[in-house]
Formats: sequence, C-alpha cells, structure tokens
Amino acid sequence: MLRLPRYLPHLLLALALVAALLPRTGEAAKTRLTFSGGPDGGTFQVFAQAMSKQLSQAQTIAVSDIASAGSVENIFRIQSGDADFAIAYAGDAFLARTGNMPKDSRQYKNLRALAYLYGAPAHLVTLADSGIDDLTDLKGKRVAVGGAGSGAAAAAQRYFGTLGLWEFMKVDYIGYSKAASALAEGRIDAFWVFSGVPNTAVKQAAAGSKIKILDTWQSGTAEGFFEDYPFYSAVTIPAGTYRGIDAPVQTFQDSALWVAGKHVSPQNVRTALERIFSPEGLAAMPALESSAAAMSVERALITIAPPVHEGAAQFWNARSLDRRNVKRTDNPSGKRLPPSQ
Repeated sequence: MLRLPRYLPHLLLALALVAALLPRTGEAAKTRLTFSGGPDGGTFQVFAQAMSKQLSQAQTIAVSDIASAGSVENIFRIQSGDADFAIAYAGDAFLARTGNMPKDSRQYKNLRALAYLYGAPAHLVTLADSGIDDLTDLKGKRVAVGGAGSGAAAAAQRYFGTLGLWEFMKVDYIGYSKAASALAEGRIDAFWVFSGVPNTAVKQAAAGSKIKILDTWQSGTAEGFFEDYPFYSAVTIPAGTYRGIDAPVQTFQDSALWVAGKHVSPQNVRTALERIFSPEGLAAMPALESSAAAMSVERALITIAPPVHEGAAQFWNARSLDRRNVKRTDNPSGKRLPPSQ
C-alpha cells in the first residue's frame, strides 16, 4: 500500500491558504495607492477622504487617505514617494518645483498636476471689538496661522513677511478649529485661514462671537506682494457668507490642485480622473464639500503651475483640453506656453 509523506497534509493546507489569498477568476488585483490630504476636519482632508472613497470603487485601484499638515507636507510626501496622490496649493507647488521654498533651494521635480479643484481665499479673522482695524495693528499681537507644514502657514509667512509684519507678530502654529476656540477664549488675537468658503472654523468663530474679516488685498497690492507672487489672484468673500459679516471682503486666493507623483503610472492616473471627473463623480463631490462645486471638466486646467502628469495629459487631450491655451499661475500674461517638461 502506497504510504503518503508525513508532510503532505501540511503542504496541502499551505496550498489551500495561498489559493484563498489569490484573486478569484476574472478578478484583477488592485493597485494600492495613498492620498495625502490635510488636518482632520479640514477641507484638504474632506476632499482626500471623499475622493479616495470614490477612487476605490474603480476595478483596478484602491486608495487610502492619510492625514497631513497640509500643502507643504504633501509636496514633501509626493517628492519622496510616501504618497501617490495629494492636494497642494498652486503657489507652493510652483515655488517647490523652482527651488524657491523658504530656506529650501531643492527642486521638487517629482510633482505632477492632475486637475484644479477649488479656490482658497485668505481669511484674516479677529473679534469685532479687538481694536485690530488695520493690518499694522497686528504688531505685538498673537496670530494663529495654521499648522506647521501647512499651505496656510507658508502663505502667511510670505504675506506678512512682505508687509514687514512677520517678525513683529507672535505666531502660533495651530489648526483652524483650535484657533477658532482660542480666539473665543482670548488666547489669541486673530487667526489666518486659507480655505474654500464657507470655512467651518470661521463659521465656528462667528457662531459664538461677533467677528470681522480684514481686507488683505489692498495692503498686499501697496507692498508689491502680488507682483512677487503672481500665482495669487483677487477674490471677494461675499457679504453674508459668515454670521455678522454684512459687507463683502476683498482678499486674495490660491488654487487647490489635485497632484500626483511622477512615479504613478499613466493608466492609474487616467483611471482616477475618469472616476472623479465623470458626471457621477462631479455630482457626488459638492454634497460632501461645498468647495467642490468649482470642479468641472472645463475648468480642470486653470491655474496649473507644475507640469501635467503624462496620464492626465492623455486624459484631458482626449477631451480637447490643451493646457497650452490655459492661463497658468506662473504666466499671468496668459500668453501661449510650450508644454512643460
């Protein structure tokens, strides 16, 4: 009688376990990707979570969102390959690619643009009775500018640095929600937000106290800020956007971009764009975050600063969008530009 080797039952069990872990017939293995967003509860993170959920419904990719300090940290993660997709401000992306980040001359060449998402206006919020009526009144005051590594903090340093105020303010690196609470409790004098409107933290501040939002456009124009940083543009926060704000506020904005690493395959980028910019994808996003109402196929390549990803170029070219005809943030004149390399 044939004797079976003693190890055969163990071998059969191991083979069964391996078979169970393999994709079923006709089911392709998904590529796993990461999407770096922002602080919990912030607009970046809301977008990252919503988009990751939609993208994971595709047959070929599964996307996990991860929290982040914001735009600048996301650029670092994309460069190092620690993230595949992310959200970054056009200004940060342009400065990082050209080696002009503060105290950082490295050129972040791995960054690629996929699409414009929304505009993010600057809000400088203080209490109505704070005595801060002009930007120069911020001297000696404690101002929260967003978390360290955030696009908000980077923009604040550029802006207040140009105005000669940065070194005279007492800067706190805390997130928006904590800043709103700190303002109500008198622990700070003002806070800075760079976000789509309406912003949850500003609404939080307005719900419990009488607030005001200061004009940042006029001072920036007078000091040549927008000549130095032409990727910023004028925008008005409409009256009534926040409780107690009964007049429009003139300020400036950056553009939040969906970006990816050069290392992400063109096929995976095309799949991601097909999912988000489908009629169903575009209809679903504003229900989760009001800023997403700005997303559209027609506006997808406005204010693009870094080079467009190869897969994104293929996707948008198939939809007759030629980025050479788009007014880019690093080309305020709007003249025709050659494709980025």
